Amino acid sequence: MLRLASSSITRAQLLRAVGIPFLQESIDFDEDSIVSSCPKNFVYQATLGKYRVNYERYGCNDYPLLVADTVVTAGGKILRKAKDEADARTILEIQSGCEVAIITCMIYKTPRLELLDISSTHYFFNTFDPEAVDAYLQSGEWKGKAGACMVEGFCKSYIRETRGYESTAMGLSIEILKPFLS
Repeated sequence: MLRLASSSITRAQLLRAVGIPFLQESIDFDEDSIVSSCPKNFVYQATLGKYRVNYERYGCNDYPLLVADTVVTAGGKILRKAKDEADARTILEIQSGCEVAIITCMIYKTPRLELLDISSTHYFFNTFDPEAVDAYLQSGEWKGKAGACMVEGFCKSYIRETRGYESTAMGLSIEILKPFLS
């Protein structure tokens, strides 16, 4: 059993899919306080901030603590969570027909172990169909997603090539974490 310090439904689904028992509860961290133009640095700072507030609250003696954050980058820009539908459309336009890197940082802490990992998955997308983008935006599924991107949903049919683990792009590098869970 571990404590997933994240409100992400997708991270919870990833843990369930591989049979890892967990409690899901999290203290929020203000990512808007981070100033960084480097995607790896940004995601590291966000994860470290989340780790600190959650470790202070929960520690890791009762249950190991797992914290993660994800950032999407394309065209040299960090693509954060869209603020509204117009922002989501702009973010998707940047990704359409391009290489997109999805970077996930995670910290897993037990009384005897601290694992820090920063992994990325690169997607090469075909051009998005404008009507499909409209339908996706209307669905609201982009809300709360880094880069308004759902590689397991909307973006899936546009993937031309993948380099890396899909779980990393979905917000938790399960293939890296799993060997440390014993």
